[in-house]
Amino acid sequence: MMNWVNITAEKEVEAIKKSENFSIIYKHSPRCMTSLMAYRRLKMEVNAAPDANVPIYIVDVISNRRESMAVAEAFGVPHESPQILLIKSGECIFDTSHEDVSLQEPLSRIVV
Repeated sequence: MMNWVNITAEKEVEAIKKSENFSIIYKHSPRCMTSLMAYRRLKMEVNAAPDANVPIYIVDVISNRRESMAVAEAFGVPHESPQILLIKSGECIFDTSHEDVSLQEPLSRIVV
């Protein structure tokens, strides 16, 4: 089961970076219509993938700007919003943004 976890501290980004496991990070702006549509799509996709066992982290790029920038720096991916990143063993192995934000590609890359 995929669990949504809010990133509210930079130490959480560091913990994801140190993990050997798969993680998904979604960067969200509550002020952006594209981001709101992407978030709605992700919620439907999470519900449609009950067997996926990977945490999906969400960072609000407005309320948690420092944490959002820490994600960009830690994984060497330019900041965008909305944006989704697939992390494995401290490396970003896939990222996309805006209208392309979906769980389909990240989940297809996860080897169980």
